[in-house]
Amino acid sequence: MADPVVVEGLGTRFGKRWVLRGIDFAVPRGEVMALVGGSGSGKTTLLRQIVGLHRPTEGKVLLFGEPQQEGGRVEREARQQRLGMLFQHGALFSALSVFDNVAFPLRELRRLSEDEIRDLVFTKLGMVEIDADAAWRMPAELSGGMIKRVALARALSLDPELLLLDEPTAGLDPDRSASFVDLIRSLHRALDLTVVFVTHDLDTLAALATRVAVLAEGHILASGTLDEVVEIEHPFIERFFRSERSLHALQRGRRTD
Repeated sequence: MADPVVVEGLGTRFGKRWVLRGIDFAVPRGEVMALVGGSGSGKTTLLRQIVGLHRPTEGKVLLFGEPQQEGGRVEREARQQRLGMLFQHGALFSALSVFDNVAFPLRELRRLSEDEIRDLVFTKLGMVEIDADAAWRMPAELSGGMIKRVALARALSLDPELLLLDEPTAGLDPDRSASFVDLIRSLHRALDLTVVFVTHDLDTLAALATRVAVLAEGHILASGTLDEVVEIEHPFIERFFRSERSLHALQRGRRTD
C-alpha cells in the first residue's frame, strides 16, 4: 500500500528566489510528521503544496501513490476527499453558522439528504467536543479554542485518511493548547489517521510528532525521530532544539505521553 504522502525533487521559486529546492521525503501510513523550520523556511508553503493549493515549480507530490495534480476532475476530487486541512486561524466562513461550516464540504462533495448531513455534522462536532447547542453560533461568537475545534470538525467531515494541520496550537493559551493536542492525539489513534503538521511550538512538537522533518537553507536539513534529529550537529538544530528554553519545552511535551 502506497504511503499517503511522498514528495520527490520538489522545488518552489518566487520570482528569482528559490524557497525550497530538492525536497524529498515520505510520510508512512499512521505516522505523525512535524514540519519545522525558521520563519520563511517554506514549511507552510510545502504544506499547502501537499494539499494542492499551490503548484511547485519543479518536482511532484504523490498522494496515496498518485500524482497530486494529475488526472481528470473526478480523479482529483476523489483524491482530495481523502485528506482534510486545518488552517492556522481556522478559516471558517464568517457568514455561516458552526453547523453550516461543518456541513459545507458534505453539501458540496457528497450526495446526501439534509437528515444525513445533520447526523454527520453533529457526529463530527461531538468528536471534537463541541456541544450541539453551539451549532447555531456564528464564528464571531466563538473563542479561539472553539474556532480551532470547529475547523477540525470540518476537516474531518469527509472522513479523511490524511490530516494536515498548519500551526494547530497557534494563538491558544497553554491549557487550551494542551487540550487541543490531546484531542488530536486521541483522534489520530481512534480514526487511524496519518497526520502532517507545521509548528514552531516545541511543546506541541514533542507531544504529537512520531517523526520530524527540519526545513532550513531551502532543503530538508534532517529527518527522523525527535531524538535522532536533536542529536544532529548543525547551527540551526543547536539554536532551535538545544537551547535551555527549547530543552525545557521538549521535556514538558514528552511528559504528556
